[in-house]
Amino acid sequence: MASENEPLKMNKTQSVHPFPDNYIYVPPRPRPQPRSVLRRFCTIALASTLIWTLIAPLGSILSGNWYISGRDGQDGQTWPGRNQVDQDELRQILRDVPSSESAMQWSRYYTSGPHLAGKNYSQALSTKQKWEEWGIKSEINEYVVYINYPLDHRLALLKGKEKKEQDGEKEYEVTYEASLVEDVIEEDPTSGLANSVPTFHGYSASGNVTAPVVYVNYGTYQDFEDLLAANITLKGKIAIARYGGIFRGLKVKRAQELGMIGVILYSDPGDDGEVTDEKGVPTYPEGPARQPSSVQRGSTQFLSVAPGDPTTPGYPSKPEAPRRPVETAIPSIPSLPISYADALPILKALNGHGPKAKDFNQWWTRNTGLGYKGVEYNIGPTPDDVVVNLYNEQEYVYTPIWNVIGVINGTIPDEVVVVGNHRDAWVAGGAGDPNSGSAVLNEAMRAFGEALKRGWKPRRTVVFASWDGEEYGLVGSTEWVEEYLPWLKHASVAYVNTDVGVRGKRLAVAASPILNKVIYTATSLVGSANQTRPGQTVYDLWDKKIKTMGSGSDFTAFQDFAGIPSIDIGFDNDRDSPVYHYHSNYDSFHWMQKFGDPDFLYHRTMAQVLGILVAEIANLPVIPFGAEDYAKALAEYVHKVEDKLDAYFIPPAEVLSASVTDEEMFELRSSTRNISSPVSVSTTSKHTPKTFRKSLTRLHEALQTLTYHAYHLDLLADELRHISENDEIPWWDLPRKIRHHCAVRKANTKYKYLERSFLYEEGLDNRPWFKHVVFAPGLWTGYSGAVFPGLMESIDQEDWTNAERWVDIIESRILNAARGIEA
Repeated sequence: MASENEPLKMNKTQSVHPFPDNYIYVPPRPRPQPRSVLRRFCTIALASTLIWTLIAPLGSILSGNWYISGRDGQDGQTWPGRNQVDQDELRQILRDVPSSESAMQWSRYYTSGPHLAGKNYSQALSTKQKWEEWGIKSEINEYVVYINYPLDHRLALLKGKEKKEQDGEKEYEVTYEASLVEDVIEEDPTSGLANSVPTFHGYSASGNVTAPVVYVNYGTYQDFEDLLAANITLKGKIAIARYGGIFRGLKVKRAQELGMIGVILYSDPGDDGEVTDEKGVPTYPEGPARQPSSVQRGSTQFLSVAPGDPTTPGYPSKPEAPRRPVETAIPSIPSLPISYADALPILKALNGHGPKAKDFNQWWTRNTGLGYKGVEYNIGPTPDDVVVNLYNEQEYVYTPIWNVIGVINGTIPDEVVVVGNHRDAWVAGGAGDPNSGSAVLNEAMRAFGEALKRGWKPRRTVVFASWDGEEYGLVGSTEWVEEYLPWLKHASVAYVNTDVGVRGKRLAVAASPILNKVIYTATSLVGSANQTRPGQTVYDLWDKKIKTMGSGSDFTAFQDFAGIPSIDIGFDNDRDSPVYHYHSNYDSFHWMQKFGDPDFLYHRTMAQVLGILVAEIANLPVIPFGAEDYAKALAEYVHKVEDKLDAYFIPPAEVLSASVTDEEMFELRSSTRNISSPVSVSTTSKHTPKTFRKSLTRLHEALQTLTYHAYHLDLLADELRHISENDEIPWWDLPRKIRHHCAVRKANTKYKYLERSFLYEEGLDNRPWFKHVVFAPGLWTGYSGAVFPGLMESIDQEDWTNAERWVDIIESRILNAARGIEA
């Protein structure tokens, strides 16, 4: 027989048709050619992909994968597999795995040596490797940023001699040379490291200045206004200010604006409450009171103007990025941080010169704690022959910094939860700030790694971050958000931050109001470290206060720039706690072990809270947000604006004598309006305080619309949540499952984008980096949050035209939010 590839041979006697009439001829199949094989493969592959694209979501819906849960409320592995860890089991893992012993070891590791921004690559690499050991894919994310490192410094009190040199310059003798170092404590090993970080300010200017000194209290805007009103000469002088109340960089900023040539900052023990040497409490290390030589390092960047690398505002600091001038972002005058031991001779040199603090108002005598040391708190200035020489030499460089980014991919690609802590510190230690948070984050991640081993997969992708450069000005996190802004705006559900995870026993929380519910839930699912009675939870012992978002930590770029609802959480100290040596060598592992959290129980508890908080947001079918909580909070914020406006018509004496909290006091003292004079109501403009007050009713009306839609969204979400968690849809009812899936998806999308509705692309007045119309750091506070900053600042400036412009902007944003969540 001829082979199938040979031509058919016929005899002359054969018919032209070799086969019977009823036979169908099938020609031989040609040998496959390479291109036809490739074409066939591509066709099959494409067809399979299209089929899977259609089938997989249906499979996910049928198997309870995306938004349909089984009775446990949680199935999340891609179809046809099923999640092997339900929500209750996940919560238990997140409670069981974190341990005090492991947290202690993390604390010991991170605090064993210096880890300034841009000088901690080994820690970044080690952190990445550990995360990968737990099954979390990780990478190191690098930026090239503009920061400074200290080279040299000096601070000396000088007394002029009568004799003058031939060149006519006055000759001085040194009466006190400040040590500018913290004492080495034998029982605290990191206090005596040979490579310890000198005392300095991030982003401070180099300079060598000599001048009389003026005491400026806390250095708030109103403190300086009081000095100007008293005709105290500031120009050409050096300021000495107390730490506290407002961000340190803003103290330097205002002094610079008024012509002062240098700033000295010290920590007054009067702000330490009852735990002071004056009240008989032993100082560290013998006791919990402040060590007299402790120094608070820190950044002097103008944080309320814009965080991040000051040379790349609004875009990431990649090597090829264009660089901008920094004059409006960081100081041009030198500054130094010192201890109260070094401050004493300078403060005493002011005795008898100028008015005393008590000659001003009550804010000048608040918590003055060095009277027992002979300080009379005179304002000065010192005489021309009693001066201070302040020398500060800094090296400014462009240097790499390293964020460590870990990812657990979820089944829903466009819903993402980010959780972070910064790794860099001003000192070799940093046991509280930031590495209690580092230990907490690692322990929570170790627990998530254990859940992965048991077959868990989250619904939403979880991104973990160990930020670098936070201390200089939230640099690492800000550059990352600026780089990934389009993706984050599209996909991010929330950002969870823990900076100082533990430095006391009081839970402190700041958050966007949309997150209130999930915070209450997470804290109620974790037992308290302080079990005054069996079964107590963190929620039970918490005061339930959730502050508004300000700045000072890595949530800033997420909340205020990208419009991503954020949380900052940790256990804080209070006025009766052992004194926390902020940004000092004594924020050490030894201090933490002896006074801060001796058994590391609060570290473990914070890791449990953090893990469950992230799991609730990342894993539940319906995102556990509260839109109505947000709408109600906005109404309260409008009332705050009205209260601020009404207070302008109260006689100044009553304002000053009112009983206020510390936070309220510093907010009042940070106002740019002269509170010693009545409000100006005479104006030729059609816009007045009265017309502005009336226009605020439009915001209340807009909020009624938002509240209506928010209530119905939350009501729908509760119904969807009930269906999801109780598996009320039979497996075979595919149409109903699809409808439910689409309804949950739609509700979650509304929650996800609600915060973004309050972004205003042009940004705030004179600080366009801040895009959120509801939240921003106070212009002259920095740390604490301002609500409706456009309105608040317009009131301070008595600019009623601008105030009504901001009413228009905010009203449009509220109605935009309402449209985004309406049914």
